[in-house]
Amino acid sequence: MYPRFCRCLSVLNPRDFSFRMRGLPNYCLCCCVNTLLQTFSATWELGDLLDKWDETGVRTDDRNVPLQLKKVLAAMRKDLPQPAPHHDFLSCLDRNSLRLNTQHDADEVFLTILNSTHQQMDDSSLALEIQNLYKISLETQLQCLDCNSMQTRASYLLSMPLHIKEDHNSLEGCMTSFFEHQELSGINCCFCEQCGKKTPSKQGVKLLSLPQILCVHLKRFRNSNGYTRKLDCSVTFPENFDFSDIAKEAFSTDFAQNDCKYTLHAVVVHSGYAMCGHYTAYVRHRVNQRWYYANDSHVKQASWKEVQSTYGGYRRETAYMLMYRRGSKQEGQQPELSG
Repeated sequence: MYPRFCRCLSVLNPRDFSFRMRGLPNYCLCCCVNTLLQTFSATWELGDLLDKWDETGVRTDDRNVPLQLKKVLAAMRKDLPQPAPHHDFLSCLDRNSLRLNTQHDADEVFLTILNSTHQQMDDSSLALEIQNLYKISLETQLQCLDCNSMQTRASYLLSMPLHIKEDHNSLEGCMTSFFEHQELSGINCCFCEQCGKKTPSKQGVKLLSLPQILCVHLKRFRNSNGYTRKLDCSVTFPENFDFSDIAKEAFSTDFAQNDCKYTLHAVVVHSGYAMCGHYTAYVRHRVNQRWYYANDSHVKQASWKEVQSTYGGYRRETAYMLMYRRGSKQEGQQPELSG
């Protein structure tokens, strides 16, 4: 028995025993915030930027989102068995109109936290670096179908909203659809400066630049006649992908980045119904690169197969947001990424 036991131990990486991730207690229906904090913690670039910030000039620290975010992410990095305290962060969000004891949409809370961080940091350079970490720069193109004149406008997103069909979907297919041109006619006609009137047109978007952290929002909720329902249909997604292979027609002529390869490092998961649900997360550990499942204060090691179980299905946990990291920068990367 003893030799067999030793062989079993030799298969495991000794470093797996020395790493733990801290959970977060569920106060006042805060599972949505807890889940996003786990994804922010797994996005070490964000914590590293916040650590560079000298916040000594901040006066109203109980209302300052980036300051409280910096504190809670630092607490989550401590190797302690008990859940990380984050009541001050929750109270800060409440003072910024993100109310406690209320069901929230994860993508909306994600954008609120990032926008508040950008607005409330007194270091504009660092605030811009944090925004650029997630910034998807786009060029919107509007072509008149009468005179073929083209209007362009630069804009940006912090998360990519992908429409899903009530059927089987793939991330690759959803991204391709996002960049497809749409014809606008009838009441949707747009004003053409060349023609001096509203004309039928063709609208589309092109990529100007991709971010270090690509956040994908799978739009699973549909509003119809004042009623919101959730789509449990399947959406498959890869652990690694190359953007240039998925959407070759998505790039603007001004796009200049060479590296478009991405690796998944966090998944926001929704279970339940649209008006009564629960959020959890799958995240990669910063050092050992293994998957972990975080359900409020409970955290356990997981596998890629378990992450794949969130593709969707009737009354199953479904992936709602996906966080991908660009490039090959993986701290302490182990040979087997999937865990």
